[in-house]
Amino acid sequence: MFNRILIANRGEIALRIIRSCKRLGIGTVAIYSEADARSLHVREADDAVYVGSAPSQESYLMKEKIIEAALKLDCDALHPGYGFLSENHRFAELVEQSPLVFIGPKAASIAAMGDKIESKQLALKAGVPVLPGPAEPLVGSAEAISVAEEIGFPVILKPAAGGGGKGMRIVLDKRELESVITNCREEAQKAFGDSRIFVERYFPHSRHIEIQIMADQFGNIVHLGERECSIQRRHQKVVEESPSPAFDEETRQKRGELACRFAGEIGYVNAGTVEFLLDPDGCIHFLEMNTRLQVEHPVTEMVFSLDLVELQLMVAAGNALPFAQEDVTMDGWAVEARICAEDPCRDFLPSTGMITRYAEPRGKNVRVDSGVAAGSAVSIHYDSLLAKVIAWGETREKAVRTLVQALNRYHIEGVSTNLSFVNAVLNQKPFIEGHLSTRFILDHFDQGMTKTPPPLEASHHMAVAAALVYHNRNNLVRQSVEPMVAKVGQPQQKKKVSRYIIKDGDHAFQLRMLREPRLNAWTISVDDREYKVVTPDFEFYRRRLLLKFSGRRQYFLIRYQDNVFRISYSGIDRTLEVYTPKEWRFVSYMPQPKAVTKQNALEAPMPGLVVHVHVQAGDRVYKGQDLLVIECMKIQTGVSSPCDGEVASVLAREGQAIEAGDPLLTFQ
Repeated sequence: MFNRILIANRGEIALRIIRSCKRLGIGTVAIYSEADARSLHVREADDAVYVGSAPSQESYLMKEKIIEAALKLDCDALHPGYGFLSENHRFAELVEQSPLVFIGPKAASIAAMGDKIESKQLALKAGVPVLPGPAEPLVGSAEAISVAEEIGFPVILKPAAGGGGKGMRIVLDKRELESVITNCREEAQKAFGDSRIFVERYFPHSRHIEIQIMADQFGNIVHLGERECSIQRRHQKVVEESPSPAFDEETRQKRGELACRFAGEIGYVNAGTVEFLLDPDGCIHFLEMNTRLQVEHPVTEMVFSLDLVELQLMVAAGNALPFAQEDVTMDGWAVEARICAEDPCRDFLPSTGMITRYAEPRGKNVRVDSGVAAGSAVSIHYDSLLAKVIAWGETREKAVRTLVQALNRYHIEGVSTNLSFVNAVLNQKPFIEGHLSTRFILDHFDQGMTKTPPPLEASHHMAVAAALVYHNRNNLVRQSVEPMVAKVGQPQQKKKVSRYIIKDGDHAFQLRMLREPRLNAWTISVDDREYKVVTPDFEFYRRRLLLKFSGRRQYFLIRYQDNVFRISYSGIDRTLEVYTPKEWRFVSYMPQPKAVTKQNALEAPMPGLVVHVHVQAGDRVYKGQDLLVIECMKIQTGVSSPCDGEVASVLAREGQAIEAGDPLLTFQ
């Protein structure tokens, strides 16, 4: 085994690798940019080396500098993690040419699988079914139209050298194709330095299934079940699970053998993932092979009780796999939610800033792989992924329920996150029933909000939580002086019923609260429904609240000021107002806030770097026209005109760093 390795990555994956290395007694060296000098992965590693300024092109993508650092600090090997240089075959070649060992597949395998057209040709050669469409790059628009008509619309255009959804376009009919193909070529050239694109049939309600394989240098290849990765937004995975609800044991073995056969055909070594598309008819089609550890690898680890990073290290060190296919067994179910710094209600725009409060969920069968803590800075330069929350259960239902409660206990402040959004996904009835597809979010959400109203019971639970905190907070002083009140000779007091009205948007709930003789026990009626509730010993400066409804534990995230409560629970965010019946009489007479009229300026929707300015003063522009392009967290977003008009002045310049709300230009 290695004595010391360099981890050519950052954030949660760097910490994940460090954790395995510490258990195995392997020394670790972290690399960091100027923006990451105080990051957790730098503190946790045995040693750390500075590799450049904040932009990844000047730090985490500096091939020669990273290899030089590994050699200088006496490392035996280098682990690339995922992202950055993990699937860069030129980087793998440079490592292979040095005294270091690359903890991953051979450079030739990375090059072959990185070219989507070549990988499709290899799949055909291995007898693996592929999506309808030629395994050749498109020459021009006429050929694209001809191929699309032959395989049938809708179709999807893909870059040959791409990944991560960049340069991909779904085309519904012939009229769109000619204009879209030019945009695809340009985006592919810019993102990957390769303008080749190809076309395949697109199945709107398909499922994304991937199979984890592990191969050693002695020809041993095993598959470790499948992962369901159908819950996606903009071709980026959001929720993953293992196994898939779509597979039975026979299907699992057949598809696993298919993935192993493909890996054997290309002489693959180390960890890899063969990705498939399952169409509505149940037919499976090869998509690509990822030549690295996947973000969602923890769900496989939890159901197989294996450490995939440890297996990667063993294989890279020249050892044989310690088990055969018949030795590995799957136990239970695991589900993972990716927690990202983004705002689902603003089309998932990235969010940056400093994390001011942070508390992870703990408990049996819950795992959190995080790269942040309170005080961590989330910058514009890197991926929006903050952490992953993974839950295991004996059944899918138990795993999902455990994950929902874990997310209810996860507390992050300072940046916008998708915490409530992923929790809402898990609470959708079609998700609970296993009816999944890559269009799940498009079908069930609009502007980051679920299209179906929350169940009445959930709204009642949130009203109870707000009322209890409000009631107990207002009674603290009275309770603190109760021991000093003389009770001798006083008549026995009747049980006091407290009444509150909870305003939830346009609706108001009537609450009756009666404290029972048993410690912390309450009978609470919300409108005409009664609940038996047990409260904890209240600590009012904590943001997380545990209540028991008829013996079942429920967690709430609560922030409040005066009588206004912001509550998050099971994917539902609500702003509730608590009133006594006496106060409620005057609510309708309270002054309403006035709408603020904005100046005639276009403001930045998010922080980032201005990479393109398409207009200048005096230009006539039209509503929906992209005027500028901002890059944040490796995503380029066009900022479109909100109106028809004429540009008066351009305030932003290319290469300028901006914050959300900064004026970009003004209109006449």
